[in-house]
Amino acid sequence: MALLRYFPAGDGQPKIYALHKALITIGRAPGNDVCLPDASVADQHAQIVYNGRDFQLEELDRGAPILINEKKKRRVRLVDGDRIRLGDVQLGFSMFSELQTSASDSTGSRAASEIAGLRKLFQFSERLMTSRSVDELLEALLDGVIEITGAARGAVLLVDPADDERDTPRVRAARDVRRDAIEDEAGGISDSIVRHVVESKKPIIVSDALTDTTFASSDSVVALKLSSVMCAPLLSQGEVIGALYVGNDAIKHLFTRQQLDILIIFASQASMILQNAMLLTALRADKEKLSAELSETRFGEVIGACPSMVEVFRKLQKVAGTDIGVLIQGETGTGKELIAHEVHRRSNRADGPFVIVNCGAIPENLIESELFGHVKGAFTGAVASRQGKFQAANGGTLFLDEVGELTAALQVKLLRALQEHVVYRVGDSRPEKCDIRVLAATNRNLEEMIKTGDFREDLFYRLNIVTLWLPPLRERGEDIFIIAKVLLSKFADEYSSDVRGFSPAALTAIRKYDWPGNIRQLQNRIKKALVLCDETILTPEDLDLGPEQQTGILPLEKAKEDFQRKYVLEALARNNGNRTQTARDLGVDPRTIFRYLEKEPGAVPPGGQS
Repeated sequence: MALLRYFPAGDGQPKIYALHKALITIGRAPGNDVCLPDASVADQHAQIVYNGRDFQLEELDRGAPILINEKKKRRVRLVDGDRIRLGDVQLGFSMFSELQTSASDSTGSRAASEIAGLRKLFQFSERLMTSRSVDELLEALLDGVIEITGAARGAVLLVDPADDERDTPRVRAARDVRRDAIEDEAGGISDSIVRHVVESKKPIIVSDALTDTTFASSDSVVALKLSSVMCAPLLSQGEVIGALYVGNDAIKHLFTRQQLDILIIFASQASMILQNAMLLTALRADKEKLSAELSETRFGEVIGACPSMVEVFRKLQKVAGTDIGVLIQGETGTGKELIAHEVHRRSNRADGPFVIVNCGAIPENLIESELFGHVKGAFTGAVASRQGKFQAANGGTLFLDEVGELTAALQVKLLRALQEHVVYRVGDSRPEKCDIRVLAATNRNLEEMIKTGDFREDLFYRLNIVTLWLPPLRERGEDIFIIAKVLLSKFADEYSSDVRGFSPAALTAIRKYDWPGNIRQLQNRIKKALVLCDETILTPEDLDLGPEQQTGILPLEKAKEDFQRKYVLEALARNNGNRTQTARDLGVDPRTIFRYLEKEPGAVPPGGQS
């Protein structure tokens, strides 16, 4: 059985009228089925007609306005939850009777009301799939809550993780019954009620805030003249992330325990949905920020914005259009091959082949054949003639990676090929012209190898007309964050992983770690974490970067001492161990050199002089 609920002004309790007739009249006159003793109501204001299926509200006095959910109507079909205003009087319409006293009817009414609430929640969940922002979701949430509870307005308050006052949620969205945004969002909300909910992590219902023993003395309650209020916490893993607040200042005793239960269910489900939505929004913002950073820091396929990388890019642009030799130096995993490819891509040979030879990965007895080719029968197993990498790179670029691994004999042949621009296949005496540009890379100190006789000086100068030195990852500052995020995005898509970001602790650990394997090591750690991680955010443990793996920050005095000792020893080595000359070059007393030598046994090279 349907009913009307009448909320009298003042402290009166709500009155309920059962709609048990086909025609129900409403007005101020005593003869009406629903008598409303209020001067703003006409004698015969309106009537409700039941046709066996629907309840129709119709006006009886053209001078007496009817508002349904704050919208003016002359005739309207009523639905469950409609709020009716006749003059200054508020009525609520429900399709489910609360007057029946049997347990079964009471259970049915409660179930129907809960189903209506869950239906709203389901609609809200569906909207998540199409909404593009958290703000849209909050609007949908508030519209649903206001409709299901009969409140005049509602608000969602969220905790800002960056706010020092984590116990004080801020209003993120506020809506009224007309589904309009409220400009003065915090103006009608009781801070004391919200604070109580946040601190207790429990929902609360206040039937008449001005007479409530807990909140009657609250400044916000008195100032706002609040009446009916409900507030439920938004929880995530036991922590408060916000609160859901609804109220109606014009009506007392509006909310029931049943409505609070529905609000609690709504808040519980909405917490998870909102948290996911906020995470998605944060990730979208992070992705947009990353795209902006990439546009500023990407040089072709190479990423970098630190001063040393900017210098590499400056040199690269100048040498790319020429055919001069370029030696790319840097630790293993710093991206030497990418730089070589970028030189080729920006050169006049970009349409030609780019051929890579890893000089350290080919057996010594095969490297000459790999580079220059061989003819049939040149050696056992040479069943057919085959061109080498030099011939394959004709018209393009040949990249010799780890060139410091070449044997002395092969260095001679390589030097001849670079000088004469011809090569000889193994087993053949006929020269073949090769129009190629040679780029070389190494992680070894070729100058030291020249001193020890392991690398030819003339070959070094042939290869090293211009040097591009790539800094290790640990010296590239903020670049490491951008590189890590790019790698994560790339491999997450490749492995169909749900991981979408790094935790703040993971980013800190990435910055503190030394990365001896540089970008290649970072890449492998991220791949492993994506495969094994069960969450959507990577932690330091996922990257094997626990506290024991992180490099501590040295005190300034210790760092200065370490640098000075290293610099003194380097100067001493350059002076062949002559301590007097080293002291003179450094502008220090010779005793300073002795002090550092005492801390570094065996630091003086053989034959060192005093």
